[in-house]
Amino acid sequence: MIINMLLVFPILACIFLFLFKQEKLNNFFVIAYAVLHTILSGYYFFNESDRFAGKYFHIDNSNILFLVVLSVVFLAVAFYNKRYMKLEEVNVRRKRHYTYMLLVFVMAMTGVIVSNNLGLSWVLVEATTLASAYLIYFSKTKNSIEAAWKYVFICSIGIALAFVGIILLTIATGDLNSLNFYDLILNAKTFNHFWLKLSFIFLLFGIGTKMGLAPVYFWLPDAHSEAPSPASALLSAALLNSAFFVILKVFNIVVTAGCADYAKIMMLVMGFLSLFVAAVFIYHINNYKRMLAYSSIENMGILIIGSAIGGVGLFAAMVHLIGHSLIKASFFMTSGNILEIYGTKKIKKVNGLLTVDKKTGWLWILSMVGITAFPPSILFISEFLMVKAMFEKEQYFFCILFLLLLTIVLYGLAKAVLNMSYGDIAQEKKDALVQNVDKLTISMYLPQICLLALAFILGIYIPLNLDELIQLSIFGL
Repeated sequence: MIINMLLVFPILACIFLFLFKQEKLNNFFVIAYAVLHTILSGYYFFNESDRFAGKYFHIDNSNILFLVVLSVVFLAVAFYNKRYMKLEEVNVRRKRHYTYMLLVFVMAMTGVIVSNNLGLSWVLVEATTLASAYLIYFSKTKNSIEAAWKYVFICSIGIALAFVGIILLTIATGDLNSLNFYDLILNAKTFNHFWLKLSFIFLLFGIGTKMGLAPVYFWLPDAHSEAPSPASALLSAALLNSAFFVILKVFNIVVTAGCADYAKIMMLVMGFLSLFVAAVFIYHINNYKRMLAYSSIENMGILIIGSAIGGVGLFAAMVHLIGHSLIKASFFMTSGNILEIYGTKKIKKVNGLLTVDKKTGWLWILSMVGITAFPPSILFISEFLMVKAMFEKEQYFFCILFLLLLTIVLYGLAKAVLNMSYGDIAQEKKDALVQNVDKLTISMYLPQICLLALAFILGIYIPLNLDELIQLSIFGL
């Protein structure tokens, strides 16, 4: 099957890199895998008749949207990564190890999305942890080592909780003896409700750890802020989506079994708690990469809230997933430009960005405009539809709380971004910074331009086939 190429290619590439050890092959294989990933996901996107359901892997209406989003983000990151890694002053061996882990990381995320078995999904989620841990540790500073250990420790606890949830689910299934998603959905109405509800708690908290939901988000700010910017973009715009996909599949099983109200309450609590945590920390943040990490927590909260609301809310969550992935990847890659120019992650030490580098400055501002859902950002549509869904269901308290927390986040993000973009800067300092700007090439601007352009175009017009795919993905879960 064609899908096997997405899972086998990175392994073969790693073997080839190990045997030949040529630096120029690092970027070649990353870009080649990104192009292959995009071509194959695009093929399945446009050829519905060729999608398939295998015993362990499948591509259908439920996961093709997630696969396409991963492809688009990875393609942009791959081209940005080419120049970014050339600017990293590390030896060839470390760059090769970085390439190994980047390829395996994307392979594992792809596996999570196309997996047709909850047990296999669990294994592949753990594989994403092991692969991305090195990416977080890459700079080998005290903070990066601490972040990597915290990431492995907390996510391992989450994976352990998810494993307990799977065991409890097998008890709930009785004599079914299968973790295939199709089998679980087909027989869900016969499951024991007590064990199923208990299983959902463990799975939500366990996989929710990887998704970055409060109160199990503690690894995320450190990991995203310490990883190289291309890895941060993948962590935020791709890894969190993969975990969200698994939660949606489990949630669908619980809904089919007749325990929807119980599951929705749990998800709403975690969703609004995530928004609250993001609002509190973003308001007082002094590290722009950590700021973006907390923004990811906020947006994962929005996704889980929309899913719990259901109906229009679930459609809005899928639209929001697309927009967040495109814009947040752009945001993190642009933060890499700022770090390269200023050499600091402190918000207070960055000012006059538009004066120093207009391209990076405007990308920074437009990323903020997009992520805070100003029109024509696609996130304006998703958040508007989510508010509409709350009104339709007469959930007025949730609606007010939702808008209040989003407003606080908007203020915190806008204040930080605008303070960094504007302001006076001494001529001597400006001359020194401009020398750093000269190191940046078009490949460190163009990926963000393309992602933001796509996010804003979709905010004005969503093509009919994409709209149909979003709706089909909801029914296919």
